[in-house]
Amino acid sequence: MQRPVVEFWFEFASTYSYLAVMRIEQAADEAGVDVAWRPFLLGPVFLALGWNDSPFNIYPPKGRYMWRDLARLADKYRLPFRMPSRFPRNGLLAARVALVGETETWVAAFARAAMKANFAEDREIGEPGVIRQILQAQGLPAEDIMARAQSEDIKAALRRQTERAAELGLFGAPSFRVGDELFWGNDRLEDALAWARRPPQPAA
Repeated sequence: MQRPVVEFWFEFASTYSYLAVMRIEQAADEAGVDVAWRPFLLGPVFLALGWNDSPFNIYPPKGRYMWRDLARLADKYRLPFRMPSRFPRNGLLAARVALVGETETWVAAFARAAMKANFAEDREIGEPGVIRQILQAQGLPAEDIMARAQSEDIKAALRRQTERAAELGLFGAPSFRVGDELFWGNDRLEDALAWARRPPQPAA
């Protein structure tokens, strides 16, 4: 029997995406749900909403709350956390690499390592050398993956994926989709998994 699927839309510069990326694979496995990884870029989505920066930077009180909340939640989930010296970092290259592995078995481990580099190790994930080191540490063919990530096909695919996020009505990350149902935020991960497990509903 085919397992239900949750689409997981995430951004490497997104603070709450960090928490969700680190949690989703185990949580989904325990729930008997498959994960479709959907890296995208929040920048174009924010621009369409009239923001030229993260709302956590535009609204300082919201930003101060977010960083404290993130520290509390990282402690709750027993995840390492260090406030990045620069926020938001450029997640473009990491997203392209994740898109290369979107349907491959290494995407989850790569996403966790890249997120940890950003939000626990304060490393510049926008730098090719950092991403290359992450891939090499996982025993992956780093040069081949980096070359594929910089190809015109992957660049175009990430643009299309980001446009698709806007078309679906996504306005932040992480977001989870089950069919046409949208769940937004790390704290909605369990709700999305539970919804995916619901038995088929009769037509109205």
